[in-house]
Amino acid sequence: MSVFLSYIFLGLSLAAPIGPVNAAQLDKGIRKGFLHAWIFGLGAVAADAIYMMVVYLGVVRFLHTPFMQTFLWFFGCFVLTYTGIESLLKAGQIETSGKRGDDSHFKSFLSGFFMSISNPLTILFWLGIYGSVLAKTASSYGTSQLALYSTAILIGILVWDITMASVASGFRRMLTAKLLAIISFLSGLSLIAFGAYFGLQAIKVLVN
Repeated sequence: MSVFLSYIFLGLSLAAPIGPVNAAQLDKGIRKGFLHAWIFGLGAVAADAIYMMVVYLGVVRFLHTPFMQTFLWFFGCFVLTYTGIESLLKAGQIETSGKRGDDSHFKSFLSGFFMSISNPLTILFWLGIYGSVLAKTASSYGTSQLALYSTAILIGILVWDITMASVASGFRRMLTAKLLAIISFLSGLSLIAFGAYFGLQAIKVLVN
């Protein structure tokens, strides 16, 4: 059980670093509330699970081709920039009342999924980290334990998802509309900055 809990903690640690997905989830929670932020996070977790499966099955060489790298960097640039601009435009439209807007939960799920699955850093992250975890687990506990401990990692990521959604919705209740708008605006700027970075990386791959 202690080993299983350690892998849950590993999942928490893997999900915790602040990046474009966490920034967007905070913005979603501030603008729409807990449920939208949580479902957004579930979309990102679904993308993580797909990449874990890709690494698990060994289908990694296809992702290392220049065409796929360029496509993923550009796609990530588009998704992040679009989301950041949308956040900037809606920063002043945050409702502190119970009104949550017209966005569906499915749209929130798709937003999280596409933001995570189009993030080349996520791909490289899972290739490096999860690949090492698979090798260590297989050598220490045998291949029969791979699925169990991979599930523990996903549980840790899901716990972080709930935590982020709770923090974001907590900000919504605690802060004034003006401060919430400022936070949403800064979140939008950070997403655009990430998008610009992804665009530069795509250009570098093309040039090289």
